[in-house]
Order: sequence, then C-alpha cells, then structure tokens
Amino acid sequence: MMAESLNGVQLSTKWQDASNREAAILCYMGEQVPLIYCLEAEPQQGEEEQKVEERLLCPLECFLFGEDPCVGLEKLQQHSGCSSAQQCGRVFKEGETVYSCRDCAIDPTCVLCIECFQKSVHKSHRYKMHASAGGGFCDCGDLEAWKTGPCCSQHDPGTSVNMETDECVMDPGLRERAQMLFHLLLRYTTDMLVWEETNELSEELKPKVKQDTYFCVLYNDEHHSYDHVIYTLQRAIACDQNQAQIYTALIDKEGRKAVKRGTLGSCQQAKDNIRRNSEHIIQKPLRVEILHTAVMAHQTFALRLGAWFQKIFGYSVGLREVFCQVALEPAADNNNPCLISRLMLHDAKLYKGARKVVHELIFSSLLMDTEYKRQFAMKFTEHYKQLQEDFICDDHQRNISITALSVQIFTVPTLARQLIEEGSVIKVIVDTVMDMMREHLDSNQRFHFQGHNPDKFFRVQVIFHDLRYILISKPSVWTETLREKFLEGLHVFLRFLCCMQGMEEVKRQLGQHVEVEPEWEAGFSLQMQLRYILAMFQDWCSSDERVLLLAFQECHRALMSCTNQPFRSEPVDNYMCKQILHTRLYKVSQEPVSIHLPISRLLAGLYVLLCQTGAIQYLPDFVDTVQLNFTELAEQPLRCVVLAAQVCADMWRRNGLSLVSQVYYYQDLKCRDEMFDKDIIMLQIAASKMDPNHFLMLVLLRFELFDIFNGNSSSKDQEVLKQWNRLTEEMLYLIIVIVGERYVPGISHVTKEDVTMREVIHLLCIQPMAHSSLVKSLPDNESHETWLETVVPKVAVFKKPGVSGHGLYELKKECLKEFNPFFYHYSRPQHSKAEEAQKKRRTQEGSDKALRPPVPPPFCPGFSNIVYLLCCDIFIHILRRIFQKAVEDCSSRWTEPMIQRALHLVGQALLEEKTQLESNSTEEVTFDFSLKAQKTGSEHGKSLFHFLTKIKSLPSLKAQNDMITWNLQMFEVVKCLREKSGPVTSFSLDHSKMEECVQDKEKAERKRKAEAAKAHRQKIMAQMSAMQKNFIESNKMLYDNVPESSSQSDTAASVESLDVDESRVAVGPQQGVCSTDWGPQICILCQEEQEVQAQAPAMVLTACVQRSTVLTQDRGKTLSPEGGYPLFMPPDLAVGTHTGSCGHVMHATCWQKYFEAVQNTTRNRLHADLIIDLENGEYMCPLCKSLCNTVIPLIPVEPSKLNYESAELVGQHLTLERWVQIMSSRIRGLRGTWETDKNCKEAAEEAMVLFDESQADFRSILSFGVQEPPKFSRSITEMLGVCSTTVHRVGLQTAPNDLCPYVPVMSWNTCAYTIQAIESMLQEEGKALFGSLQNRQLSGLKALVQFSAFQRLKSRKAVIQKHFADMLAVLVPVPTVVNAPSILEVDFFHLLVGLILSIPALYQEEAVDLQPSAVSTAFNHLYLLHLVTMGHMLQVLLASHDCAVIRGPEEGDEAHAAAEIFSIMSQHTDGLRAGVSGFSVESVKRGVLPFLRCAALFFNCLTGVPPPEELSGTAESPESQLPLLCSYLSLPSNLFQLFQEHRDVGITLIKRWCGNSAISKALKGESQIIRYPRKRNRLIDLPEDYSVLLNQASHFKCPNSSDDERKHPTLCLQCGVTLCAQSPCCQQQLNGEEVGACTAHAAICGAGVGMFLRVRECEIILMASKTRGSPHPAPYLDDYGETDPQLGRGNPLHLCPERYRKLLHMWQQHCVLEEIARSLELLNVMFPFEWQML
Repeated sequence: MMAESLNGVQLSTKWQDASNREAAILCYMGEQVPLIYCLEAEPQQGEEEQKVEERLLCPLECFLFGEDPCVGLEKLQQHSGCSSAQQCGRVFKEGETVYSCRDCAIDPTCVLCIECFQKSVHKSHRYKMHASAGGGFCDCGDLEAWKTGPCCSQHDPGTSVNMETDECVMDPGLRERAQMLFHLLLRYTTDMLVWEETNELSEELKPKVKQDTYFCVLYNDEHHSYDHVIYTLQRAIACDQNQAQIYTALIDKEGRKAVKRGTLGSCQQAKDNIRRNSEHIIQKPLRVEILHTAVMAHQTFALRLGAWFQKIFGYSVGLREVFCQVALEPAADNNNPCLISRLMLHDAKLYKGARKVVHELIFSSLLMDTEYKRQFAMKFTEHYKQLQEDFICDDHQRNISITALSVQIFTVPTLARQLIEEGSVIKVIVDTVMDMMREHLDSNQRFHFQGHNPDKFFRVQVIFHDLRYILISKPSVWTETLREKFLEGLHVFLRFLCCMQGMEEVKRQLGQHVEVEPEWEAGFSLQMQLRYILAMFQDWCSSDERVLLLAFQECHRALMSCTNQPFRSEPVDNYMCKQILHTRLYKVSQEPVSIHLPISRLLAGLYVLLCQTGAIQYLPDFVDTVQLNFTELAEQPLRCVVLAAQVCADMWRRNGLSLVSQVYYYQDLKCRDEMFDKDIIMLQIAASKMDPNHFLMLVLLRFELFDIFNGNSSSKDQEVLKQWNRLTEEMLYLIIVIVGERYVPGISHVTKEDVTMREVIHLLCIQPMAHSSLVKSLPDNESHETWLETVVPKVAVFKKPGVSGHGLYELKKECLKEFNPFFYHYSRPQHSKAEEAQKKRRTQEGSDKALRPPVPPPFCPGFSNIVYLLCCDIFIHILRRIFQKAVEDCSSRWTEPMIQRALHLVGQALLEEKTQLESNSTEEVTFDFSLKAQKTGSEHGKSLFHFLTKIKSLPSLKAQNDMITWNLQMFEVVKCLREKSGPVTSFSLDHSKMEECVQDKEKAERKRKAEAAKAHRQKIMAQMSAMQKNFIESNKMLYDNVPESSSQSDTAASVESLDVDESRVAVGPQQGVCSTDWGPQICILCQEEQEVQAQAPAMVLTACVQRSTVLTQDRGKTLSPEGGYPLFMPPDLAVGTHTGSCGHVMHATCWQKYFEAVQNTTRNRLHADLIIDLENGEYMCPLCKSLCNTVIPLIPVEPSKLNYESAELVGQHLTLERWVQIMSSRIRGLRGTWETDKNCKEAAEEAMVLFDESQADFRSILSFGVQEPPKFSRSITEMLGVCSTTVHRVGLQTAPNDLCPYVPVMSWNTCAYTIQAIESMLQEEGKALFGSLQNRQLSGLKALVQFSAFQRLKSRKAVIQKHFADMLAVLVPVPTVVNAPSILEVDFFHLLVGLILSIPALYQEEAVDLQPSAVSTAFNHLYLLHLVTMGHMLQVLLASHDCAVIRGPEEGDEAHAAAEIFSIMSQHTDGLRAGVSGFSVESVKRGVLPFLRCAALFFNCLTGVPPPEELSGTAESPESQLPLLCSYLSLPSNLFQLFQEHRDVGITLIKRWCGNSAISKALKGESQIIRYPRKRNRLIDLPEDYSVLLNQASHFKCPNSSDDERKHPTLCLQCGVTLCAQSPCCQQQLNGEEVGACTAHAAICGAGVGMFLRVRECEIILMASKTRGSPHPAPYLDDYGETDPQLGRGNPLHLCPERYRKLLHMWQQHCVLEEIARSLELLNVMFPFEWQML
C-alpha cells in the first residue's frame, strides 16, 4: 500500500507541476477509467472498487491535500476545532421509518431519522411515525424546523467552536487546490451525466486507442411490467429466466443495465430484438441505447465521484463550502447556466441511479448550509417552470424527481418569505399550473375536463403541494414588499379560480337518460387540492388588516368579472302576503347550473374574517357599497343548495350517477369546508343584509315552491307531489341551518375549539366512536391536525378495550343538551342514526322523546338580523300552510319529516323569543313570533297556535306528540314572560313551575308505562332462565362428563362395601370402576340421537391433525426422516403430532356425505385452495367452522369391574420379577412368527443371564385371565382406518399407506404428544389438571385415547408384538432385541403410552383372538407404569448432574432411599459423577411431576376412573399434587420406595441402564442432555415501546445482499430471529420449490406453522403451510386502544400484554391453522397473496 500511496503522491506532484493541471488530470482519467470499468459484461465489484481507490481516488486526494491524505487530514482536524456537522442530513430510503413531533415540528414535513429521534427530547412528546417515500432527509439540527429541541444529543453543538470560524482557518493552498479540483471534477461529472453522444468522448478524454466494443443498455420505465421485461429479455438476448429476473431487478433499482457487450453489430441486433419484443399496440417499446464501452466507463466513474465528494465533505465544513461555491458560480460563458443548474435541468433525462447520486450530492452540500440553501432555492425557483414541465412529461415517480426537493426549500419559513419577496414564488407556481392546464379551457375560459389524461392531470396537481409548502407558516410581521408580492400572487391565483367558477355546468335531463356520464372527478380532485390552499390564503389575509381588505377588494372584482350564468330574463314582481319581491326569474330545474363556485365562497370566507377582525368598518373605503349587492352575491350559492335539494328529491335521476356523486362530495367532509359550509355562510350574510320577508321569498322562488305556498298551483301527479314534499322538507331544513348554525368564528363569538367540540358531540351522539374514526370524521387543517385531543376530554369519557376491539369514547351526559337533530354536517344516514340513538336513550331514561333544538350562541352584531327570519310574515305563512295541510289531512300534501322540521323551527323561534325576553324588557323586544303565531289567521280559527293544538290529536303524528307538547309549553312560558314584568329570575321560576305541572302528569303516566314494561321484561327473563335450566337438565350428558352417573348400573352392594377413596385408583389391583360410557350422542348434521355401541354404525368427532413444535427443547433442529424416530420419541420432543378436536359429533355416514359435498362445491370456488387443502382431506366443521382434516371414531367400551379377591390372589404370586420373565418368554415364543433376525441370539443370552426364565413357559402369560376382544361394526373399523392413516400421513409427511408398520406407532405418538401439550398448557395457565378443560376438549382427548387403544385391531398383530418387544427392550432385556436406545434417548411418556396400548397384542394366539382380562390388564398396567417411572427417575437423576441445589444430608425415609439409589448409580457410571456429593430429592420430584400428571390424564381417559377430588379443585401446588397423583396411579408416595419394593430387579436394572455406552458419552458432555422438568416454551419477549423494534429493524442487514434497497425485516415470534421477507435475495429451495425466507424458516422452526411480526408494517403474519397465511393485528396499541396496521396513523404504540397472551394461547393450543382458515373465509380472497414468497 505504501508503494501505491507513494505512487499517488508522485502522481499528484506531477500534476501539481504540470503547466495545465486540469488537462493533466483529465488526460490521466481518460487513460485509466476505461482500464478499470466496463472491461467485461459482468464486472467484479470488489476488484473494480480496489482499482479505483488505488489508481484514481487516492492520487486525487493526495493532490487535494498536497501530501499523504492521512497527514493532511490530521492537520485539517487540528486547524478547525470542530469539523462534524451540526445537521444530520441523513437521506431516507424508501420505506424507512421517520418520526415527526406533533408538539414541536413547524409543519408535518419536519422529520427525524430513527437514530436522532431516539436521542432527542421528542421521544416523550406526541410523536408520529410513518414510512418515508424516499428522497427526503433528516431535519435534526435545523433550527427553523422545530419550535423546541432542534438537535438530538449527538448533533447538539453545545459549547463547541462556532462553525463559521472554519473558513478563515483553512489553509489557502488547500482552498485553492480544492477549488480547482472540485470545479474540474464537478464539471467532468456534469458533462458525463448529461453526455448525449453515445459513441464519442470529448477531446481531452479520448483514449489513444479506440476499442471496438459496445454495450447494449436497457433503461427503466414505469410503463412496462416486471414480467413483460423478463419475457422480452428471454426472447431478445436468449438468457434464462433467472438471469432475466436479475437484470430486471437491477434495471428497476438502478434505472439502467448493460444487457449485452460486443461489437456494434451484435449490440444493434440485440437492441432491435428488445424493441420488437417489447412493443405493443398500446405500449411504446422499451428504451434501449448502444453506448461505447469508454463512454459507459466514464459515466460509471462520474457516479462513483458522487460518493467520493460526500466522503470529502465529511472531512471539513470548509471543503463543503468550497464545493457549494463551485457548484453555484456562473459559467464562464454567460449562455450556459451554472453546473448545478445544468444537472437540475437535465434531471428528467437521467436514469434512476444517476438521479439518486445527484440528489444526494445536493442534499449533502447545498442544503446543509443556510446561505447556499438560499442561493440554491433562488436557482430552483428560477428554473421552476421548466423543471415541472419536464416532470410532467417524465414517467418516473415524483420521489426520484428533482421537483421533490421543493419540500426541502419551500417549507423553511424564512426561505419561503424571501422567495415570495425576491422570486415571486406564489406567482411562479400558479402560473406554472395555469400553463399546464391551458389545454383544458373551453371557449368561455372555463375548465372542462372531459377526456383528460388522468396520469398527467395527477402530476399537474402535485404542483399544488408546493403552493401549500410556501403558505405553511403565515408571517407574523408584514413588510410592504411582502404585501405587494403576496397580493400579486393572490391576483394570479384568483385568475386561476375564475377558470373554475361555474365550470362543468349541468342541465337537468328530461325525457331520456343522459347518454354519456360527464367527467366530474377531475374537478373535485382539483377542489380537494385547493381545500387547504384556500384556507391558508384566508389565514394569511386574516393576519394583516390591510391585506385582508385589499384581498376582499380583489376577490370582489374577480367575481364581478366572471361572466358565468347571466340571467336570461328581465326582473319581475312577485307577491306574497302583501310583500313584493322584485327579482329576475331563474329555475334550477331548467337552466344550466354549476356546483363549482370557488370565488363566491372565498368572498364569503373573507367577509366573515372582516367581521371577526373588525376591519369591516373600513370596507366602504375599498369597495363601493352600491356594488355589494348581497342578493346577487347569494344567488349562485343558493342555486347550488337548491341543486343539492332537487337531486335529493330525485328530480335529476336522468342525469346519472355523476351528479349524485358531485352532490355527495359537495357536502362531504373532504370538500364541505370550502363548498357547502361557505355557501351557507354566504346565505347567512345575505339574510343578515336583506329584508327577512324578501329573503324567504327568494328562497321559495329558487326552490320552485313559491306558487305552491301562494296557493295557485296544484297537481294530481303523485310523482310531482312527492317532489314538492321533498323540496319543502329541504327548504325548511335550509332555514333551520341558516338560523341555527352559528358555530363559525365571526358569525358568533365562538372559538375554533368550540367548533370542534360541537362536531365531536354530534359525532358521539350517533354512537360511541374510536379515536381514529373521530379523527377521520373531523375536518383537518393543512398539518392534518384536528384539535381532537384538546377537546375530547371535555366532552367524552374513554372506555378502554378488552382483548379484542378498540377503545371507545362515550359522550358525557351533560353534553347531550347540545344535540341538534338537524346538525348541518350530518349525512342522511347519520341523521337518522343519531335521531334513533337519542330517542332510544331518552326512552331508557324515561323522559319524553322530544328532541328539542339546543340554545345557540347569540349572533355577532353584524349577523343579528338573521333571527328575524323566524318571526317575519312569510315564515308564519309557510308554517301555517304546512300545519294546515296536516290538520286537513290530505295525506299526499304533507309528510312527517316536513312536520318534524316545522316543529323544530317553531321551537327555534320560541327559544329565540324566550332568550330575548329574558335579557331585555318587553318593550324593547321586537321579536314577536308568539304573538303572530296566535293572531295571524285567528279570526277563522286558522292561526299557527290553533293548528298546533289540533295536530296533537292526530294519530298519524303520534311520534311527534312529545315535541308538539313541548312547543305548546314553550308558548305558555313565553306568554308568562310577556305578561309578567318584574325581575327576570321570578320569570324563570314561574315558567319552570308552569312546565313542571304539565310535566308532572306526563311523568306519572310515563313512569307507569316504564314499570309495566319492566315487569313484562322480568317475566320474560324468568321464562328464559327456566327454559335454560330445563335444557341443561335434559342435556346433562353434553354438560357433564363426570362418568360416575353411568356406573350406578353395577350392583349397589359392591359399591357400598368399598371405601370411596379406594375406588379413586386408576392402575393395578386396587383399580376403581372402569367406565368410559359415551352416553347417547346427537349428530350435528341429521340431529338424530344414537347410543355409541359396538355393533351400531360409527359416530365420529371432527379433528385436526398437525405437526407441532410447541414443546420442543431444541428449536430449529432439522429433522431427518431416517433414524430411530418414530418408534422412540427423542426426549427433546423436537416435532410431535398434535390432534385437536372441537368436540362435535356426527354419524360416520353423515360426515362422509358432508365431506363429499364440501369437496365438490369447494372445487368450484375461486381460490378455495387457499382456505382448505382439498388434497389433504381438509374441511370445516359444519357447526363451528373449525378447520379439520380427519375424524376420530367414538369407541364403545364395556364398563368393567375388577374382582378384587382374585386380583389379590394373583398379586401374591405375580411379582415384578416373575412378570418380566413371563413377558420375555412370551416374546421369545412369538419371535418365530416374526422375521428371523441374526442378532437375536446375543439378546436372548443377555435376557437369560439377567432373568432366569426357565420356569416361565411360553403360554403362562394366558394363565392370569384372558377374554374375547370386542367385535366392532364395519363402519367403526373403517373409521379407525381413516383416522390412523391421516395421523400417519400428516405426522410423517409421507404418502398415505395403510400397510406401513409405523401406522399404529403414530397413533400412540399423537395420543402421547397431545396429552403432553394439554398438560403443559394447563400448567402454564395455572389451572387444575382435571376439571378445567372444556367438555369439548375433554371428549376429544378421551376419544383420541380410546382410538389409539383400539387402533391395534387394524394392524397385523406381529407388527404390534414386535413394536412392543422393541419398546420393552429400553427397560428390561428382551430376547429378540439388540441395540435398544439408552434411557437418555427416549421420552418416557411416549414409551409408557406405546407399551400400555400395545401389550394386549401379546395375548393373541394363532387360532384364537384373545385379549387380557381385567385382572391381567391391571397388573400389566401396574408393572409397566412402575418400570417406566423407575426409568424416568433415573433419567431425571442422570440429567440433573449439574444441579446447583446440593443440600446437606437430608433426613427421613425418602432421603435414605434416594441416597442408596444415588450411590448405586454412581458406581455404575464409571465414576463420572464422583464429583457430585449429593442431590436434591425435591428436584427429582419436580422433574418427575409432569410425567405423572400426563400419566394421570392418560389413565383417566383410558379407564374412566374418576381422579381424587383435590386434583380437580383449584390448581394445587406441585408439593401437594405429588401424593395425590401417586395414590391415583398406585405408586408409593415416596417414589424412591419403588426401587425398595422391587429391590432385586431395581438394582439389576440400574446396572443395565447405566452401563449403556451412550450414557457415558452424554455424561462426558459429548451429546446433549435434556434437563427435567422441561422448560415450557413461550413466544419471545417483545419490547414495550414499538419504536424499539423499529430501531432494531433499521439496523437489520440482509445476510445475502449488500445493497441498500428497502427490506422487510420480519421477526419470528417463536425463536426471535429476524428474517428478510418478500425479497428475492433470501429465497430458498424447499422440496424443490423456491420459497421466501419466512416460509423456509417456518418449515424448520414451527414444522410449517409460523407466527411472524412484520416490523415496518406492524402486523402479525400467521402461516400454516406454503400456500396459506393470513394477517393478524399486532399486539401493539396506541393510547386510544387501537392497532395500527401499516403504521397508517403513526401514533406511538405500546405492547398490550393481554393481546400478546391471547396470541400465545392460540399458538399453545394449536389454533393457528384454524385462525387462518377463519380469517380467509371472512376475507373471501379475490386476489390471492403468494404466501410462499414471504
């Protein structure tokens, strides 16, 4: 390296001395670059990198520092005390998690990377997380981005030297060299990137000899799909699919890739082929270029320099500043822009990889420094229009376009001000949009979007984001220039709005339906883009009085200049109730009308701001009051409201869906702020300025109801009448809204907070809501803030969620009085829901159902005239006409909603009058609604009041009765207030008394009704519970699995003569009554009841068999199919076979029919194979929809009872030793019937030596009692076969094979494993061993044990006898077996189950089928259990050799017995254990306990003997469980006594067991030993705070790829490993198929079942096999009790232990498959997800 570096120094000296240094360096680069890059088609990246460092970059650094870079660097560091940057500036990759602080960020675009966030103060604030789209950078250290805490602890400048001092310290020689070198290299990079000549290089770079090799380069585009490109490449350059995939992935990532290297001709041919293959009728061909290798090499090096520059800036701030100067300095000839501008302007022509390098270069240099950032921003604004035009023609996404940098510049408040003042940026942006959208203007200069290009239109809309960024922070101080430039921008913006005012008019279709639905989405998406911008413009205006007035003036002028919709007729006079309105005619139903009126609405907004700020007093100086004709201004908004009403009344049906959609959005949350709400405000402004009678007449005219209310229009057409009724309802609703909706700052004295509070109250009146639903239903500002958090605690109570669901807010009682049933932001469904909910609530509380209008806040003085609408003549007239129709009961002329609205208006008017009378004296109050209501028309008995009293008795209006009553009471109250003078307080007392006396009667009546209803409810409840009890009694068998009831059939005497406790023994000669009767069962399919009998047709239980690693002690152990398994389960339980059942019973025949039907129907369903695997016999349980793949037959067992006398006699004769001899001789005798075995002789000799079996005869086994085996019906034996084949197939993952000798073994294994899994689960949950399982689990387990016991009937007896001999050989020497495994290599519970269930096979004779009698069975069970328990104890002892609890010598029998065994054992283990002087008896007991618990469960299910009461009580402590278990299993309670009882045999066996070579190996530590009790598996521990996981994920490096592409780190919850999911880099082969990392991992870690947490998406993935999986909510909740999939909301998340426990239970209980099947069934997948690629 030294030589190289010397070489570098020499070179740099040579350049330094050259007359033209630049030419010298360029010449050298021209020679070297082609020798390093692009020498072959597939370059070796490592080699290239090394050469570049040595030959090019090192000499360049030497030149820069003028000496060895290491030395130069050190000097530089000493000079400038601090060279680390204050700003972080980390550039985000796509998908990286970024954090924003809602409390401190200036706007939502200010974000931190994960490292800075973890070290910042914002961690404890209200932060938000989201995935970056890529391309932004971390704002840590940027003082303008944060209100507080701008720096994290790492970037905090603290006390270090100020940065600005750097430049004066830098060595002038270094500065000069840096300037020259940077200029040269940046110019070189720019030239190379914008180089258009594919064949030639510039003069100074031309190599001496020109090579004749070329590259065919394929470029990325966003039109062709991945698959299309792969296909094209395979066809065009004849590569295999794998290679084509690699190429395509690289093209997508880097933007281009050389796909062929060769002569010009061969490359040309490849190019033609690619273009030909990729062309399509609707698609352009792929972009392919042919580049000379030298050009390609220089372009590659130019990109490498980008990274080198960044490395150099890292050394010193001074060097960075030099670079910025070079980048921004004007070019020598003024025609060319500066270097950075050249790169920017060429951006759209660059490919992805080059763009990324350029953008990162800009980030790390220009944007890191305030001054250069400003200069760059000016350049950016200067080229803005050109850049946007390029972007619109470009087809790449915005995040890799230079235009995306606007967010880095425009959002900085000081920069935005400067750009407005110096660069007129608002005007620039709006002009750009206007130019782009010119093509959509029609002849009237208004937009018309029919047939627009959606993609291009979308790109144009993106420009509006920039306008939003500029307006984000409004100025606190206005300068004259700022005013001028802002208003200039506003003027241009208004010109743009003029093109929208009245665009896309619609005209009502009559006769036939509209042929082509007009385009409407474009207009509305434009409106949505403008929503925040309009609000922000108004916000800016409101901060300065002068700007506001001038803006109003501009806006008014713009509105007057709009030519849309002139009237087509002259004004005429309209008469009603002695009032005359002089106005022009216009019918919405006949003339064209537009829903887009942005200028009218902006004017309304500005007017309210004028009122709010008080600037309204100066308005006459700016706008001539004569011109401010409010009747005209309100005309357009009124037409809009009428249009919505007519659409509602179905008058525009023939105009199709587009109009319905427009009206929907007009009133919808996304648009209503700047549409519907502003129209209402404009109508309120007009109502406050016009004569109230005239205003209402205008409304009636526009609603086309004038003639109807004048009484000179009638119709018989039902359709027309219906329309009139609907229009009347809508018109009344409009009046309610105009008068009642005052929650706008400026219209009444309310704050923004009050407005939000009212919105929240009305949303919660519909139903309790989750936080996220509330946020979605509230209007937000440009920072997406809704101010919900500040308001919601005042009006609602938060209810926390349970294990599922989410937290809900419930409205506080005291807020209910605010409820307005006609709240103007309710949609139609919301309105009816809210009304229903409130009526229901009032009924429950026992109060009346009147939904009264709430008391609104008073209007501001400017708007106070609006209330007179409620007492003017026309208003009274309208209400009288409506009530009159109801009284006269001409049913087609009125509707209930109409009356409801009219009553609401009467209520509003009376409330207003009451409020005015309470605060003023009667003389001053001019509001006289109650007087007019009683006087007008009273001479004919037709006053409003008179009609009200009459309506009350109408049966058809019963529902409105309470409201009418309330209104009549209010008349009384107002009357009292008018008549009585005196202090106001007495009024309120009096009128409340008045109300009370009326209400008392009603209350009493209501109370009586409520009590009657309550009594009725109680009566029904009593009937229900009686029925329930009856049901439980009659179906006792379903509820009660305690089998004692069935044993009463035995003779009573024998039961009495026995002590009860004695019968609670399941094993041996003291065994209690065996009863495993099933009782009558009901088939869930045909509902018929049937007893379970041997000769009856079979009954079956649904069941699901699956492989499981839940109990494994060695997770991730790969399983070789060969080896001792499956006869002996290894003690680490690496993989077992679990059989679960949902406990539902069917006839075997019913099940078969159902199963066939399922198979047939499912085959035809779309993607059904994703839910159920038909090939593997899966189906859903017909009742509970659990996933099943087999059935377990219910085996009838005759209840049996021991003859205790004979048992006692046998017991005296048959000792353990004798029993062993008998077994041995039987096995030897049977051996002849099996295959002969050469090794048997040795084994036989060993057996002879250990146990003298000469006395034992071959048939003596039969002498202790035999009996005939049960005979089962054909269907039962058939079902035995069905079940055992499934268990064998699933457990061993093989093809189904009935004849395989391991079929019975797998049945025993699944029986044992399932019991172990259940025992482990009960222990984990701290539940009692018996009595805590649900009945369905218990019946499933019982059926499984019985099935395993009788499975032997299906297999050849010789096979089972041989298995028995092999298993017994583990414990005692057997004459036929050699090489039995040692006791450390076997799981003893599996062994016990196998032995117990296979021993009956020994009794079979050639000619006759026999099985052991009850007495024989009792002794077989007893001795097998004793032997196995002794073996297991020794296993525990051997494994516990590193036991830390070494006690002093313990006292008592146990200790003595234990010590004796221990000493014998020590003798026979070659002194390997000599170091251990003692051991703890307790630890052995603890080790043996799980085995005994499993044995107890097993014998309970096998024999049906009930366990001791105490074991089914609350969970016992281990100490107290042991004696109970021992007595149940007839073991001595001091287990060590076993060895004493069978002393001779015991010692012999210990010798034999300990003498096995495998044991000495294990004790020397050469093989793994499992400790007891085994550890219980849980899911991994997750951190409490989710950001910790995100942090870990951000540091995750994919093991197989070095690129920086976005990965999907995925955490396995079973073992804690992090995998790289959904990525081709980590795919593996599994059974010859490519699968993703998670699938491959699940196959090893969970035997196919996986539970993963996708960290960046915050969701759990459940996997069950290669093809099936389903998403599941992660156990992380935000503060509002909601999960956040995909981090969509981004609130801080915390672990919810209950939900995680629920997942743990699902996993432990083997319910993952079931959960997946259920969720897939619900989802009904249309587009399947390829789970195997995960």
